[in-house]
Amino acid sequence: MELFYNQYGDKGPPLIILHGLLGAHGNWHTLSRTSFSDAATVYAVDQRNHGRSPHTDRMDYAGMAADVRDFIARHDLDDVILLGHSMGGKTAMQTALSYPEAIDRLIVADMAPKAYEARHDDLLEALARIDPTTYEDREAIDAALAEDVPSRPTRQFLLKNLDYDGEQYSWRMNLDAIRAHYDDINAALPQDETYDGPTLFIRGGTSDYVSEDDLPDTRSRFPAAQLVTIDGAGHWVHADSPTPFAEAVMDFLQEEQGA
Repeated sequence: MELFYNQYGDKGPPLIILHGLLGAHGNWHTLSRTSFSDAATVYAVDQRNHGRSPHTDRMDYAGMAADVRDFIARHDLDDVILLGHSMGGKTAMQTALSYPEAIDRLIVADMAPKAYEARHDDLLEALARIDPTTYEDREAIDAALAEDVPSRPTRQFLLKNLDYDGEQYSWRMNLDAIRAHYDDINAALPQDETYDGPTLFIRGGTSDYVSEDDLPDTRSRFPAAQLVTIDGAGHWVHADSPTPFAEAVMDFLQEEQGA
């Protein structure tokens, strides 16, 4: 599967960035352009069934990790730094676990390798109730979505998935596949694999996605893991606190380059 991506910069080691559930490469535009592209060649990727990447009925971490491996091979990349947030963090972890020779360094934003309870059922159902092709403009879709999703920032994030072909709107993501495989997206990663390479976990101080109880299991799979907690940031740690997040990433990269 040939994943869509945007490239930022052309010097330094390759840094592949993977977005979270219902996100896309554009979520990382500002950090990629302003913080990372001076030190790395950044590839902000759309994962399968998201953004402009192909749709498929399969939606699990083994498949998404294979997508990343194929992306690395297709672009002939070496010394890859892989960064993922949320669902993208699990894809990044699975890629490092399954193809450790392909990943030089790993960065995971606010995600553990454990199983998670369903947190997005209401959002997925709200999106499924809306047929964008029946609306004339974005504002009308926003108003319809507001009946189930009162948070304007959440709606703004979700509406980034809208596509317009000049005649009608549609959802850019493969909502049917995401809903059908939501249990796979929440599933734990395999227990029998480890990645020994340099690894950085960054968690939000107000987020409950990575707790102290999760750390022993996480470190058993990623023995070289470091942990940075950004106070005041939630699950969207890179959006809530972009400067501290970028500093943590750059400190890790510089530390490992000097090792």
